[in-house]
Amino acid sequence: MGDNDRLVYSTGPDGKVNCPNCGKTPCACPEGLAGELRKRTQTEPVRVSFRRTGKGSGLTLVEKLPMHPAGKEELLKKLKKRLGVGGTVKDGVLEIQGDRRDFLKTELEAAGYKVRLIG
Repeated sequence: MGDNDRLVYSTGPDGKVNCPNCGKTPCACPEGLAGELRKRTQTEPVRVSFRRTGKGSGLTLVEKLPMHPAGKEELLKKLKKRLGVGGTVKDGVLEIQGDRRDFLKTELEAAGYKVRLIG
């Protein structure tokens, strides 16, 4: 490496991004610490809304969730299993099939998030 050759950005092994809190892949934050960091960093409420799509029953959207992308995938997996529906994460927004606003509001509030229903 020359004088100007330095590492600017790197992902962890297998192309996974390191945790912003502890810097490790997979995240090694203690559960209590991760929760405290989440509560401190939430500056605005999580937005839960419903959007009707074409012919389908519509999508419930969870936006502005202050969580690492890997954490969003894990949360979505748990929610889909509890609800028995499908869903995905697109551009950092959780999309869950059907109108599940009330259920998601109670679940997210139980997890310590401030939640606002939109629409």
